[in-house]
Amino acid sequence: MNTFIGDAGHLSVIVAFVAAIVATYSYFMAARNQPLGSADASWLRLARGAFFVHGAAVFSIIICLFNIIYNHRYEYHYAWSHASNHLPVYYMISCFWEGQEGSFLLWIFWHVLLGFAIMRFNRQWEAPVMAVFAGVQLFLTSMILGVVVLDVKIGSSPFILLRDFLTDAPVFRLNPNFVPTDGTGLNPLLQNYWMVIHPPTLFLGFALTLVPFAFAIAGLWKNELTKWVQPAINWSLWGGAVLGIGIMMGAYWAYETLNFGGFWNWDPVENAVYIPWLVLVAALHALVLWQRRRTGLRTAFVLVISTFLLILYATFLTRSGVLGNASVHSFTDLGLSGQLMIYLAAFVVLAVALLIVKWKQIPVSEKELTTYNPELWVFIGATVLCLGAFQVLVTTSIPVYNAFLGFLGIKSNLALPADQIAHYTKFQLWMGVAIAFLSGLGQVMWWQRNNKESLTNSLTVPVVLTLLGAALAILLVRYFGHPMKPVYIVLVTAGLFGVLANLSTILVLLKRRIQLSGGAVSHIGIALMLLGILASAGYSNIISQNVSGLVYSKDFPEDVNRDNVLLWRNEAAPMQGYDVSYTGQYYDVPGVPEYVNKDLLFRTDDEFKAIARAEVKQNDRVYYKVGDTLEIRPENTYYRVEYKDRKTGKSFTLFPRAQVNEEMGEGLLASPDIKKFWDHDIYSHISTVPDPSKEKDWSEVKEHVLAVGDTIYLNDYFAVLRAIEPAHETAGLGLKPGDLAIQGDFIVSGEKKQYHVHPVFVVRDKMIGRIPDEVEDLGLRLSFNNVDPTKGKFTFGVSTTQKDYIILKAMEKPFINLLWSGTLLMGVGFLMALRQRKPESQRPEAPARRKQTASAQVA
Repeated sequence: MNTFIGDAGHLSVIVAFVAAIVATYSYFMAARNQPLGSADASWLRLARGAFFVHGAAVFSIIICLFNIIYNHRYEYHYAWSHASNHLPVYYMISCFWEGQEGSFLLWIFWHVLLGFAIMRFNRQWEAPVMAVFAGVQLFLTSMILGVVVLDVKIGSSPFILLRDFLTDAPVFRLNPNFVPTDGTGLNPLLQNYWMVIHPPTLFLGFALTLVPFAFAIAGLWKNELTKWVQPAINWSLWGGAVLGIGIMMGAYWAYETLNFGGFWNWDPVENAVYIPWLVLVAALHALVLWQRRRTGLRTAFVLVISTFLLILYATFLTRSGVLGNASVHSFTDLGLSGQLMIYLAAFVVLAVALLIVKWKQIPVSEKELTTYNPELWVFIGATVLCLGAFQVLVTTSIPVYNAFLGFLGIKSNLALPADQIAHYTKFQLWMGVAIAFLSGLGQVMWWQRNNKESLTNSLTVPVVLTLLGAALAILLVRYFGHPMKPVYIVLVTAGLFGVLANLSTILVLLKRRIQLSGGAVSHIGIALMLLGILASAGYSNIISQNVSGLVYSKDFPEDVNRDNVLLWRNEAAPMQGYDVSYTGQYYDVPGVPEYVNKDLLFRTDDEFKAIARAEVKQNDRVYYKVGDTLEIRPENTYYRVEYKDRKTGKSFTLFPRAQVNEEMGEGLLASPDIKKFWDHDIYSHISTVPDPSKEKDWSEVKEHVLAVGDTIYLNDYFAVLRAIEPAHETAGLGLKPGDLAIQGDFIVSGEKKQYHVHPVFVVRDKMIGRIPDEVEDLGLRLSFNNVDPTKGKFTFGVSTTQKDYIILKAMEKPFINLLWSGTLLMGVGFLMALRQRKPESQRPEAPARRKQTASAQVA
């Protein structure tokens, strides 16, 4: 048992916490009673030193925590509950942030790096902004402090020993130094490469929302009510890009890992991230309105502050346990709900109080907005985004209302909607329509002087092309036999207008030889996302419908019997325009590029080891020879499914995976495999397989007495005994001197191919043992029962069982690539806007009506 690394990590947490306190107070004193750009030098030196110590301590915590995970130190609860012996290194990285403490630490880490960036690039604002930054770090570090003061627990330490966490476990009463040999492992759903990059991206997005918040608070504090806008825009662009891409990474993870057939399920945890991003994008537009048109400063203050407070609220929702069973992937309550409430309340009170005190001093535009002012339409767009966020917030917070009323002793009957997708969609869909329309209109108007004539001229081409495109889309949809609901017509029209109006703006700017508008590029991306969502969700087509007329099982839900195809092993079944075949089960073998057929492997007592029964060979390269021991990853079984297009004769292969996992409460935990075409995806997942934990129901053994060269007939197959030979070590027998092992060498001719079968007969210590061999493709088992050496005859037993099968669901997702390409384009637009903005030090504060230039990239 190694307690040193845990003690070092816990000491580092305490140092980081104390250093955050010192940095907060020192930065506050450095900025106190000083104009912007000036600071008390002695306090500033102390503050910087304290923050550097804080950063060094955070790096030390990370090193210590990863050390206990990587080195499988299961004496620590965090390593035991998240890691296991056979996880590859990249999944160990996922273990780091799977737990609450690790994810808090990831958030703290990003704040440290951002704090260093502010100290380097925003020197004028360093003292007041870093006072806010260090204060946030103080609260976050307290979440992993793991100390008890006056019987009050402060934080949850990632370095707690397992024996101190499971205090009632009998094993620790017998042996306090007991260390498990293996951990419980990473959640199977998180064993995906997206979970290595999605959480860090998302938490960087969370961290970036603190920067404009800190500038807003610093501006209010130092009475610099306009200067904060300029640096805040740059950081908001980074935050909008990173958080938006992080959210869509999670959507793509859900699409290729979960099997509900989509990418967004309106889960409360998903909503908790989506809400602040909508408000952040609205805040970004409000900031640009003030910087370029001198209007909307109060709105900018409110939205920037609200964005960070909503991040804190999302943290409370997902980590306090208040969601209970309302979310499939919220964190469990570690007793931090009270601490989280204090954290949230402290910043709400600070921000709201400061905003109220300074409210009347915040400049207000005297300009009257008309329908020909682009500011009006940008403001309406920001309002629509906020209304969309509010609708999601109100419904997602129902568990919070119930918990609060329960605390007051009031029983609440409020419940989340039974069909959450329908509930949210009926409002969010219209929000999407409005955003697509307003993004096109606002972008066209932003770059010109507007009156009735100029606006008509600018909009004529986009509107005409939009109507033509919408009409063509309607005709094509109807031509292929799909309905076109009125709401779909409105959405496709708005989406096309969003694309074409922003594209026309880009062409105008190119003609004027002005740099491209990053805002227009992002708007095109968002419009494409809306069109992709409409096409893939509205016209998702189940192609695996049961056309056999049979009910697979009365115990199955109706949709499984109706929307799934039964595939017997090696038997083709029709599926719309395809013939589909299930051809076997496969394992993931590290070091081998493709999956390996289970029939080539002999399982050993170690579930992560197997012996090669034949050469493991791919693309003319032999990875393992007969008898080699190899490592496998047995958690998931990959089911090989071949699709053959009946018209073209072209085929492709998918490997949807599944595992029986009762601990996850799912029974069968299945993930899809996806074949991507330019205009659609084929999305396939397993719905049901024979339970591998149950013994197969074999028929009564039928014996056959054979000589070498004899043939036996087995239902629709026949088998030839080619030879009797010494048993190879590949069977894992562990033969000792004096032991005897022989095996029958059979060739079994199936419907489509031949199989080698080797039942084994063993004599050890004058005792007889038999190791049967099975052909899963045929549902056939042969055993070597007896030997008659005088007659040269051998007795073999044959038994049969139901053939292997899977029940598969397959869907066609049309034009879903519009969603993913739109996401990339949105991110590119944000980055273009960042790159095209001048550094803060090179830009004077903008006048009220500056000439239209490329700097207004996000309007």
